Amino acid sequence: MPSSTQLYDQLLHYLRQYSHYRDLRHIKALSWMVTALICSGELSPPAWESYVISRANKAQSFERRWHRFFGNRLVEINQLYLPLVLLTLRQWEGKRLYLALDTTVLWNQYCMIHLSVVCCGRAVPLLWRVLEHGSATVAFEEYRPLLRRARWLLRQYPNLMLLADRGFANHDLMSWLQASSWHYCLRVPCDVLLHGPRRYPTEVRYLWPPKGEAIFYRNVRLWQDGSHQCNIVLATLKGVKEPWAVITDEPPTLQTLWRYALRFRVEELFLDSKSGAFEIEDSRIRSAVALERLYLVAAIALLYGTTTGMAVQIEGLRQQVDPHWRRGLSYLKIGLRWLKGVVHKGRQLLEPIALLVRDPEPCFASKKAEHDYYDQIWFSRIRSLSCRLE
Repeated sequence: MPSSTQLYDQLLHYLRQYSHYRDLRHIKALSWMVTALICSGELSPPAWESYVISRANKAQSFERRWHRFFGNRLVEINQLYLPLVLLTLRQWEGKRLYLALDTTVLWNQYCMIHLSVVCCGRAVPLLWRVLEHGSATVAFEEYRPLLRRARWLLRQYPNLMLLADRGFANHDLMSWLQASSWHYCLRVPCDVLLHGPRRYPTEVRYLWPPKGEAIFYRNVRLWQDGSHQCNIVLATLKGVKEPWAVITDEPPTLQTLWRYALRFRVEELFLDSKSGAFEIEDSRIRSAVALERLYLVAAIALLYGTTTGMAVQIEGLRQQVDPHWRRGLSYLKIGLRWLKGVVHKGRQLLEPIALLVRDPEPCFASKKAEHDYYDQIWFSRIRSLSCRLE
């Protein structure tokens, strides 16, 4: 029996045990696609033929099989994927869970909205949606369904914090967050009006502190109508092109900036999807519905590879695939290298584990990278002011 079948068998067992599916053929096709994606590193159906065992002997037959899956309305993405990711979060009950909301654009034609879980230096997909929309800025109505579904799915996790960039800071999202009792760290644009720091409403751009300094404002109100009260941290970081203005519902501290900085983990997820691990932009699919199902293949591979990489770390086998003395690769790349070694070198196929609450060995590619990480948010002066609102 070919060794690649061993990987397929585990994926099939994994999906059959936890996913909710209507037809066993959906699970079998999905298992083969994830197997082929891990082996090829390309999120492109034409590249998968060499890694799939089938009675078909024409490449076109394989492509028709995948395209039938991508266009099949009976394939329910949430039913297949959400049980898997919720299973990996079982150790996070009672812990703070960080959710990063962001968008990425494909071919200047499709916008993919991601809601991801931040864990151990990376982000893991939770929910996503693809729109035929050429801009990375989307209206609240487009991503509200993702937030509502996440609120229901994570109802047993009372300590949730949403992280998002400037394009998401708006009245509707703030109202939704306050009604949902979610914590948040959101960056706001420089033209947002603040009530409280000065006698009259003032734009953020006129309140920037000098280089290397930070100001904490408590009890400010946002926008012209002043309808939303929060706290804000204004910081001019060294080595950063633009100052940061981060609003939060919690007391403003330097931790506010550290928490907001976790949002950048989702950009590394985009990098993994596009060029770091898989090549989603090489796919020939040009349909929003089909792209959502294509990304299901990537999401399962990302989750499966990350949890396998964590299992490799826990078992003390990391140095077999990571050349660094200390961990220098993400758990995703460790897991993918290990799984390829299962296929080509006969390594043991490990059982994926739950996402780790605490990273046993933070990842830095070099001492300079570690130094830059810990020394990035330092200030020569910090001021904290409490505003009196009339």
